[in-house]
Amino acid sequence: MKSLTRKLSLALAACLMTVAAAQTTSTAPVRIGSTLALTGPLSSTALTHKLVGEIYIEQLNARGGLLGRKVEWVLKDDQSKPELARTMYEQLITSDKVDLLMGPYATGAILSAMGVAQRYDKVLVHHTFGIPSLSKYDYAFPAWSLGPDPANTVPNTVFAALAASPKPPKTVAFVTSKFPSIHFLTLGAREVAKKRGLKEVLFLEWEFGNRDFGPIAARIKDAKPDLVWMGDIALEGNMLLDAMKKIDYKPPLHFHIYPAPGPMTQTLDGDHALSLTIFEEHAPFTTYPGAAEFIKVFKDRATKAGLPYTGVEVQAAASYSAWQMLEAGVKGANSLEDRKIGLWLKKNKVQTIHGLLRFNELGNYGDDLMKVKQVQNGKWVVVWPKQYAAPGAKLLVN
Repeated sequence: MKSLTRKLSLALAACLMTVAAAQTTSTAPVRIGSTLALTGPLSSTALTHKLVGEIYIEQLNARGGLLGRKVEWVLKDDQSKPELARTMYEQLITSDKVDLLMGPYATGAILSAMGVAQRYDKVLVHHTFGIPSLSKYDYAFPAWSLGPDPANTVPNTVFAALAASPKPPKTVAFVTSKFPSIHFLTLGAREVAKKRGLKEVLFLEWEFGNRDFGPIAARIKDAKPDLVWMGDIALEGNMLLDAMKKIDYKPPLHFHIYPAPGPMTQTLDGDHALSLTIFEEHAPFTTYPGAAEFIKVFKDRATKAGLPYTGVEVQAAASYSAWQMLEAGVKGANSLEDRKIGLWLKKNKVQTIHGLLRFNELGNYGDDLMKVKQVQNGKWVVVWPKQYAAPGAKLLVN
């Protein structure tokens, strides 16, 4: 009898422990892990992504979190180093035991994170991956809306905008960082320019992390191009423009792939700079669901944080869209199981701050939604295609 009583007691205790554990799990915060380049050469842009993530988590928790549970963001600094990002995503999964992942900033770090996510069968939503053909993992989902063939479609959009300008360029100088996605788009642009009849007068490359742009500026000045295509990221374009200024040269047209959002607008050298975007603070983008509220909050928080550009542009919008995708995937699947979330995203479209996204082509990319923007009066405004241009805006030539 005593033996039976003991067995019943142990069974009851085990049952109570199971119930308690289930209750703890159901009320514990959902932990989302990621890295960002909070230091190093990419930090000028990654700090925007950090602010956006903080805003989104606050808004998400105000709406009740995910599946009735509050959300915590476990964020680590990968120092702009892809190899460090790889180690940190391993830690997030194995040591920190996060429930979900969010991608880091920039193609190299995202590719590293993608390899880790694939090893552990985790969904990886990411916001700035620039080479779709390298995205081989079925459960990696991009908010960076380049389309599946950006080396062709993106340059064609840029050159179409330039062809419609008051003084279409006839010659072009291509100068580029060897940063993977930047180099990839620039090589594509060279081929597109050739097909469109532009004459290439210069092609130069530099190692990512370079800070001496004097020799490159001198070569550009000697080449006398109508257009300088700058394959730059973060502050590289600012440094090159500064080097040009020191030798009394300003190009008639200068295009930048992924400049840091603020610094390019805060210098006279950046006036009329061209770049790519998916969202800027004017119609029709401001009419998209959630856009007006996000713009207001971001401007306030960015001002308090001392960011050099307090408007919502391509980087902030891509980051916000990625969080929208992750939330939609969890709620659509009604689960935190990565496989269920991934399958739901593959089968459904997600309404984001910059449009309706689908994930059913190469690398889970959908449409190429990139537009051409320009710095005018200290602000980024879309100038092409015309239906997305800011009211009264048109492409200006120096």
